[in-house]
Amino acid sequence: MYKVFVNDKPLFLTNQIVKETDFKFFLLESIDIEQLIINYFQNKIQKAYLYHPDENEILNTLKSKIKVNRAGGGLVYNKKGEVLFIFRGGKWDLPKGGMDKGEAMEDTAIREVEEETGVNKLKITNKLQKTYHVFRRNGKYRLKITQWYEMHSDFKGELIAQEDEGIEKVAWLNPEEIKEALKNSYENIKLLFEEEKELQEKVSLK
Repeated sequence: MYKVFVNDKPLFLTNQIVKETDFKFFLLESIDIEQLIINYFQNKIQKAYLYHPDENEILNTLKSKIKVNRAGGGLVYNKKGEVLFIFRGGKWDLPKGGMDKGEAMEDTAIREVEEETGVNKLKITNKLQKTYHVFRRNGKYRLKITQWYEMHSDFKGELIAQEDEGIEKVAWLNPEEIKEALKNSYENIKLLFEEEKELQEKVSLK
């Protein structure tokens, strides 16, 4: 199952028939995807499931209807176990950004972390999940697909917010501060930390 956030509300792409309760349930072949997206942005839908026997078919259909922006980002740890956050648009987020033409995704993620935060000496230690969210820019809808990477850095220099990208603040946050920050963050960032917690728990059990 894929989880796509539309205006920060979940749209589940599923191959499982789910009995409708507190959400809408749609069949791929009988739904106008563009109208569905509009309904999300008009707050007519808070949560929905979109069904087809092949989940990838749903995702491919979504990508054919809405222009895709590909991005790379980092969940960056320092030697203290703190995580690198940025503050932009009134919310805590993780550094990420769009892929340049001909660029490898790992290079995109590292470059964007460096540009947005000033942190270098980055080493990718794990490939994490992709997150999906639909946003609106200049009246048009875009599907941003972000590939995330776990990174580590022993950087000890000054954090520099990329102000021309609207970043107001950059900070290393400890586990308690992360809990507070996630209360004022995006759903796909919360999802990323859920996966990271599960990965760390599996490692500790080995």
